[in-house]
Amino acid sequence: MSLYLLIHGAWHSGRCWERVVPLLTSAGHRVLTPSLTGYGDKAHLLGPEVGLDTHVDDIVSLIAEEDLTEVILVGHSYAGLVISSVANRIPDRIARLVYLDAMVPEDGESAADIMPVTQGLIDLAVASDSGWRVPPLPELPPPAGLFGVTDPADVAWLRTLLSDQPVRCLQQPVRLDNPAARAIPRTHIHCVVGEPEGYARRPVPPVQPNGTPAQVWELPTGHDCMITMPVELTELLLRLAPQP
Repeated sequence: MSLYLLIHGAWHSGRCWERVVPLLTSAGHRVLTPSLTGYGDKAHLLGPEVGLDTHVDDIVSLIAEEDLTEVILVGHSYAGLVISSVANRIPDRIARLVYLDAMVPEDGESAADIMPVTQGLIDLAVASDSGWRVPPLPELPPPAGLFGVTDPADVAWLRTLLSDQPVRCLQQPVRLDNPAARAIPRTHIHCVVGEPEGYARRPVPPVQPNGTPAQVWELPTGHDCMITMPVELTELLLRLAPQP
């Protein structure tokens, strides 16, 4: 049995994995899908003080409290920052990092450094009445849709999961100063349909930080592949489980 810890991205909640969880568990694995502070069952904790560091603490605390080891840590979108920082803090607990259509930071970078278009969202939030709320991205015409989701029923369901993102999540830099974290193998899964203008991802270097060749897989779907292609995503994740 492997342990998958699935971390949602900005504006979402742990419920976004509902179609993937039963597929992984039916294959005999344990799956955890926490909502980060400010989302889902923790939406009442949303506030201007919530930032990237808050979300890193969420996951580090969960791993410690549950005494989790050999974790396959999956981060979607913004959560690429979260899982990178978690691995920096507790590398001995992490078996693999999976960047699921995610931001992949270098030490000292924020979301705005990785994806400069994010700075526009930050500026709008700071200038808004709240001074800190970043609302979800708008739905766009297909194939971009709402985070890559275009089916009307799925879009309606996805809207029930979304809430505002605190601007500090996009402003705070990651700290990646632990050499032990570089030994953790990485997998990158890219969703290659409906990418909005300005949100292009960085190319993955051909060699991982641990010196092995990069592992990059693609799914022919939009950004929220856990909703649009849960079976295909699960098949890829299952390939990462250690074989008996």
